[in-house]
Amino acid sequence: MLSTKTNKGILLINLGSPDSTNVSDLRKYLDEFLMDERVIDKSWLMRALLVKGIIVPFRAPKSAEAYKKIWTSEGSPLIVYTQKLKRELQEKIEEPVEIAMRYGNPSAEYALNKLLKENPLIEEVIAVPLYPHYAMSSYETAVEDVKAVYKKNKYSFKISYVSPFYENPGYLEALAENIRPYLNQPYDQILFSYHGVPGRHIRKSDVTGCHCLQTENCCETDSPAHAHCYRHQIRTTTRLVTEILNIPANKYSISFQSRLGKGWLTPFTDIRLEEMPKEGIKNLLILCPAFVSDCLETLEEIAMRGKEIFMNAGGESFTMIPCLNTNPLWVKALTEMIDKSDVMNEG
Repeated sequence: MLSTKTNKGILLINLGSPDSTNVSDLRKYLDEFLMDERVIDKSWLMRALLVKGIIVPFRAPKSAEAYKKIWTSEGSPLIVYTQKLKRELQEKIEEPVEIAMRYGNPSAEYALNKLLKENPLIEEVIAVPLYPHYAMSSYETAVEDVKAVYKKNKYSFKISYVSPFYENPGYLEALAENIRPYLNQPYDQILFSYHGVPGRHIRKSDVTGCHCLQTENCCETDSPAHAHCYRHQIRTTTRLVTEILNIPANKYSISFQSRLGKGWLTPFTDIRLEEMPKEGIKNLLILCPAFVSDCLETLEEIAMRGKEIFMNAGGESFTMIPCLNTNPLWVKALTEMIDKSDVMNEG
């Protein structure tokens, strides 16, 4: 059990899901998601014209069909896995745990109000964005959303945020052990497919204003920019995990999925899946380390559509390695991150 020096509460923050697979719920969810200025970083008017006039009407029906393929009797996989993670974590710590979704339900406001109502003497909330890597459209927007709710409601408790944990030893150990059993089967390559982001997001997050994406090896050159650089952080995770597992450099690679528009980080996962069989990579292992919970992007985009692309291009075997979900080592790492005040950002 964690020591309880103060009355603390824990808030786990994940991306979110629509309330159902109905097109109307997809419209609502996509509108909230894509109107976020940290996801589509254009003026409000331009964003509204693009999202409400083009993207949502076009994508909502298609997204509804995609969600139907993975929806469970309990609901959205991402919500279900996050709820299970909450229960597993609650068994390890004394502090009350709640979950919030950046988009959809339950909201950060609902979760914080619930924590306070059920624990009126609470003095501190530790918010844990469940994103290993810093990006405007994931970690940053989750933190800023909680900050806005905190300011609006003038809560008496203080709040702090667990930092991105892309090189946390416990997280890396959990990720490595999650991969290890799959290395016993024959494979030509393991593909680390990370969620894509526009290059301009990385440049905007560069605190130096002159480092990120300026040279090919900028991610390997020490800089204060790395604290907010998604590309540096995903490369670091990949390097450290492959070192733990002794995977040689010619047996793994990185790609980026879920692109929306031009100027996104390359290579693209769907393109690589089509190219690999032609390069002699017939037996593929693939995982999505940007996600700690299986969701639409892993279960439908990669495990279903990605597999179809790869196999149709001449692949022979395609194995999707699940996300950490409720892996015991991941739960253990989470408890340790929560307990160590030196990894907190006050806010």
